[in-house]
Order: sequence, then C-alpha cells, then structure tokens
Amino acid sequence: MTFTLTPSAGAPATEAPETDAAPADVLDADFYGFQTLLTQDEQRALREIRDFLDTEVRPFADDHWDRAESPRHLVPRFAQLGLYGNAFPETRSFENSNVFRGWVAMEIARADPSTATFIGVHSGLAMTSIAVGGSDEQRAEWLPVLARGEQIACFGLTEPSHGSDTAKGLETTAERRARADGTDEWVLNGAKRWIGNGAFADLVVIWARDVSDQQVKGFLVRTPTPGFTATKIERKQSLRTVENADIVLRDVVVAEADRLQRIDGFRDLAVVLRLTRAQVAWQALGVAVGAYECALAYAKARVQFGKPIASFQLVQQKLADALANITACIGMCVRVSQLQDAGEQHDHHSAMAKAFVSARVRETVALCREISGGNGVQLGGQEQLGIPAGYGVARYFADAEAVYTFEGTYDMTSLIVGRAITGIAAFV
Repeated sequence: MTFTLTPSAGAPATEAPETDAAPADVLDADFYGFQTLLTQDEQRALREIRDFLDTEVRPFADDHWDRAESPRHLVPRFAQLGLYGNAFPETRSFENSNVFRGWVAMEIARADPSTATFIGVHSGLAMTSIAVGGSDEQRAEWLPVLARGEQIACFGLTEPSHGSDTAKGLETTAERRARADGTDEWVLNGAKRWIGNGAFADLVVIWARDVSDQQVKGFLVRTPTPGFTATKIERKQSLRTVENADIVLRDVVVAEADRLQRIDGFRDLAVVLRLTRAQVAWQALGVAVGAYECALAYAKARVQFGKPIASFQLVQQKLADALANITACIGMCVRVSQLQDAGEQHDHHSAMAKAFVSARVRETVALCREISGGNGVQLGGQEQLGIPAGYGVARYFADAEAVYTFEGTYDMTSLIVGRAITGIAAFV
C-alpha cells in the first residue's frame, strides 16, 4: 500500500505551471478541488510546505505528543519555509492571499495540530498583535526577528479566572509611572493561564488593564525579566506538544517604548482576534483532514471477515459523512478568507467559521475513531498493517477538544453570530 497524495478523481484540473515547478497535488480530502483557487506561486509554495510536513513533522508527531515536548529543532526550518512571516509586508517571501495562508494553517494541522498551534500563537496571535497594535518602530524591530525565528513569541490574554469574559473581567493591571530620567514606564501585576509557547518564549505580549482609565492595553515583555515567572502546565490530554504555561507577573517593569502604541482598548485587541479566529477555523479543518486520512488508510489496510473493512457499507457511510463535513468546512473557510482579502470580513464572519468548523471537526474525528476501532485509542502501533508513523487517529481525536475551545468557545462564537442576526447581545 502506498500513501502518495494524488489529485482527487473529481477535482478540476489545474492550469499548466508557468515554470518547471509543478503545482501541489490536490488532497483526496479536497473533494471539490478548492485548492485550485490558489495561484501558481501559492501552489508551488504549498507543495514545498506539504512535502516538509509529510517527511519532517507528521512521522514524529506522536512521539513529541507522547513526551509533551515541542519540536524546537524545527523552528529555523519553519522560518525558512515562510511559515512565520507571510502575512506581513515587511517579512513575506512572496505576494500571497489570506486563502493561501489559511490553507497553510490547515496543512500544518493536518500533519500535527500541536505544531499548528505553536506556529499560530507565534506568527498569528503574537505577531499580528504587533502588526496591528505596534508603532512603525515596533513593527520594524520585532516582525523581522520573529519571522526569522530568532526569537519565539506568545500571547498572554487568558487568566486563571477569566477566559470568555476578558473584555470586562481582565484583572492583570498596568500602572504608569515616571522615571527619574523623565521617561515613563509601566508596572504589571497579575497572572495568565494556558499561554501557548509560554514555557520557553523570548517575548510575551501581555494584555493588562490600565488602572488610570480602565482600558485594556498591550505590552511587550521580554523574558527573562525580574518578577516574571512561567511554569509549564503538565498532564494535559490535548495538544500535549504545545508547551502552555501559567504566567505570574509581580511588579514587572516595562518601558513605555514597549507598550503597543496603537492599542487604546479592547476594541483594538478584538481586531487581532478577528483576524486570527479565521485562521483557527482553518486549523480546526486540518485536524479533521488529518483524522480522515488516518481513518481511510486504516479502513483500506485493516482486514476483517476476510476483506478490508473499507468494503463494508457502514464504514463507507462514516467515510462519506466525514468527507462531507470536511467539504462543507473548506467552503466556509475559503469564503471567510476571501472576505478578509477583500477587506469585508467582520467579527461575525470569522466567529461563524470557527464555531461551525470546530463543531463539525468534533463529529468528524469521532467518526474516524469509530472506523479505527480499538486501534483508534493508541498512538501509532499500526505499522504491521503497512500504515506509516503519524497515521493513527488517536492524536487528532484528543487534539480536537482543545481546538473546539480555544480562541472563542463554540458558545461564545455562536453568540457573536447571534448578535449580528438579531442586533441584541446575549452574552450575559
């Protein structure tokens, strides 16, 4: 049995490439051939990224997940592939669309949802915070460094007692005071929880409430710095490779020059969340695609009653349902990214995508686990069937739960859509 990625039988043909480099093959899970909407340059970049993920990430993802350790040795390679900087004019390697960047997020999660989360926190939440809220000087100082992977960043918003209600409930404080040299500085106090990359990040974007005007502001905290501690959260059962941390800030001093100069309240922070939430929908989609590929490979290889279980009607029904979910989700993700490219995306657009896709992903990974039977609860262990490492469904099944929750729970994102429908906020 081979596991090459060939174009789907019903997928539309791509245009002939303009150079010797061929466009990326359409995944079997891309049943309607949405990938062919990408430009030739985008498809060539996607081929390089997919080949790397299939050879250097997916085969080793179960081992990293089991040990709960990030593959930090791949940080420079991720940078070389442009996975950190393609969203920003200062750092992008070629002109590309939000649809392409969404597709890349899907491809990374297809290989390993934890790796997708690591990159999404660094290049999505943290770098987008600087791109949206930073001054020209801050953008110039930080975006190239982070795009090259020379330093790793994270995003500190969620607190031990506040997740969905951070807009009004944020307890971490920032107090401005004057220095002897006439410049200003800020003193931060509080705690953050579930901070992805927080256990080893060089830069943390901390969101805190200004005690003078009660507005939320953003601060660039360099680590290590006095009063800042980060403790890795252990014993997780989802996205184990992501090294989340509990962060405590005790009288952490930050220069005024390290306050995000274009953030004047939570509304500005909400712009960041709107932009990254669409990417999280793509990431959730990748979890479903990865699980589907595992289940399909297993169904073809696993023999029961003298024939592959893929020949049984009930198994084919589950595969068809999983693929239908994936196809619907691709359509929604493509459209929300097209709206972003057109400058027409609103909070409710990205919220609907995140809510709908993450819910369908939950259904899909459950179907794929059912197809894999008892073997669907073990990391790997299917080599005797000729299935390569990284094609076990258990990791995707577990990781789907975290993706369903972070960057806006299903309930909260649904209420954002409900507000757009009715004009009435029903959050409390």
